[in-house]
Amino acid sequence: MGKHKLTWLVLVTLFTNSTWAETQLNLTKGVTAVSREVYDLHMLVLYICTAIGVLVFGAMFWSIAFHRRSKGVKPADFHESTKVEILWTAIPIVILIAMAIPATKTLIAMEDNENSDVTIQITGSQWKWHYKYFDQDIEYYSVLSTPREQYQNQLENNAVKGKNYLLEVDKPLVIPANKKVRFLITSDDVIHSWWVPAFAVKQDANPGFINEAWTRVEEPGIYRGQCAELCGKDHGFMPIVVEVKSTKDYDAWLNEQKQLIAEAASAEQASLSASMSKEELMQLGETIYTAHCSACHQPTGLGLPPAFPALKASPVTTTGTIKDHIKIVYNGKAGTGMQAYGKQLSLKEIAAVVTYERNAWGNDTGDLVQSADVKSAVENSSAEGTSQDATLPAVTKTKVEATVETVIEKAVIEDLTKVYSQEELMTMGEKVYMKACVACHQPTGAGLPPAFPALKGSVIAKGDIAIHIDMVLNGSKKNPAMAAFSSQLTKTEIAAVVTYERNAWGNNTGDLVQPAAVDAASAK
Repeated sequence: MGKHKLTWLVLVTLFTNSTWAETQLNLTKGVTAVSREVYDLHMLVLYICTAIGVLVFGAMFWSIAFHRRSKGVKPADFHESTKVEILWTAIPIVILIAMAIPATKTLIAMEDNENSDVTIQITGSQWKWHYKYFDQDIEYYSVLSTPREQYQNQLENNAVKGKNYLLEVDKPLVIPANKKVRFLITSDDVIHSWWVPAFAVKQDANPGFINEAWTRVEEPGIYRGQCAELCGKDHGFMPIVVEVKSTKDYDAWLNEQKQLIAEAASAEQASLSASMSKEELMQLGETIYTAHCSACHQPTGLGLPPAFPALKASPVTTTGTIKDHIKIVYNGKAGTGMQAYGKQLSLKEIAAVVTYERNAWGNDTGDLVQSADVKSAVENSSAEGTSQDATLPAVTKTKVEATVETVIEKAVIEDLTKVYSQEELMTMGEKVYMKACVACHQPTGAGLPPAFPALKGSVIAKGDIAIHIDMVLNGSKKNPAMAAFSSQLTKTEIAAVVTYERNAWGNNTGDLVQPAAVDAASAK
C-alpha cells in the first residue's frame, strides 16, 4: 500500500503546474498575462498528448502481452467496423476543437495591438537593435556590452565569463510597467527576430515590412532575450535587454534622456570649434573602432574579404581622400554590409575613428580629422548629391529614368519652376515611394492598419491635395507613426510621391503635383 501511495505522489508531483514551471526542461510561465496564457495552452496540449500516448501505447502493449500467438490467441477475423471508423474520426475532432478554442483566444489576444499607451519602433541592424520612441523623440542603438575578450578566441584565453554572458547591452530598452506597449518591428538589412521569452513576444524583423507585437508587464525588472533568426556572422552577439520601470521611474528616465540629448547636442556644437590632438583622436578612435567596427574589419584591420574588406593598406584609408572616407562611415555603402553610422556616432567619434583607421596598422597617413571636417564633408555630400547607381553595372536607361535620376541626384539644386509630365512624376514617385514609404504603407498601398493606414482608396490620397502635401511635408499630429519628410526628401521628390500615391493602386485621381505647389505649401 505504501508503494502505491508513493507512486501516486510521484505522478501528482510530475503533473503539477508549479513543478513543471520550475524545471528548465519546460516552457517558462513568463511575466505577462499573454505569456501565462501561452504557458497554460502549452500545458493543456502536453497533457492531452500525454494522455493519448498513454492510452495508445498502453492498448498496444496490453494487446502484445495478452493476445500473443504463444498463448494460443487467434486474431479476430473482420475487415472493418463502422462504429470504430466513426469513433476514431469523431474523437480526434473533439480533441482538436478542445485545443483550438483556447489557442484561438490566445492568438487573438497576441494580435490585439490597439489602444497602446506607448509605441516603440524596433529596427534590427547588423548586429544591434535600434529603438525609437514615437511620442518622445527619443531614439538610440542597443549594442552587446560583453567584453570581447570573454568570447573571442576562447581556446586561446582563459577570460572569466560574466554573469550575463552575451546577454547584456550598453543601453537597454526601457518601458513602463502596467502600460500597454506596442512594438513596430522592422529591419534595415537582413531578417532578424526580436524575441523576449518572458513576454511571449517573438516577431520577425523583415526589411521593407513592419510587424507588430505588444506587451504589458506587471512587475518592474530586467528581462533578457536575443535575436532568434540566423542573421549573419555575429548573430550570436545580438542580445535584447528590456528594463521595466514603474511609472514614476519611467517618467524620470524620459526626462533624463531628454536632458542627455540636449547635452549631447550642446557637446556636438562645441566640438565643431575644438581641435583634438593626434593622441586623443587615436585613443578615442581605437575605442570606437573596437566597439563598432572590429567585428567585421577585425582588430588587425585585415577584414574578412570579400564581405568585409581590409582597412590595412586599403585605398579607402591610405590613398583615398578624407572626404570620401568620412562619407562611407557616415552614410554607409549601398549594396554592401557597410552600414551608416551617422545616427549612431557623434561627429567627434566619427572624426576619431576615421583618424584611427588612417593611421593604425601601419597606414600612417598622418591625417588628423576633426569634427568640423566631418560636418563639412557631410554637408558638401548633401549639396552635391550622390548616386547609388554608381556602384552598379551600367545599364541602358530610358529618357524618363535618366531624368528621374538626374533630379534625385541633384537634390538641392532643383528647379522649382519646372513642370514635369505625368510619366516623369509617376516614375520618380514610385522610386521615392519604394525608398521612403513602402516599409509602412506596403508596395500595394494596403498599409498596416491601425498604425499605418492604407493609401489605396484612402481619404488622404483621393481627397484635398493641400492636406496630402502637408501630411507628407510635416507628418501627422494625430498619428505619430507618420513622420515628416520635409527634411528627408526634396520638394521635387515630395511632388512626385504625392502624385504617385494619388494615381497608383487604382486611385486614378488624375492629379499632377508640381514642385512649385510643394514649395508654396512649405512656405505657409
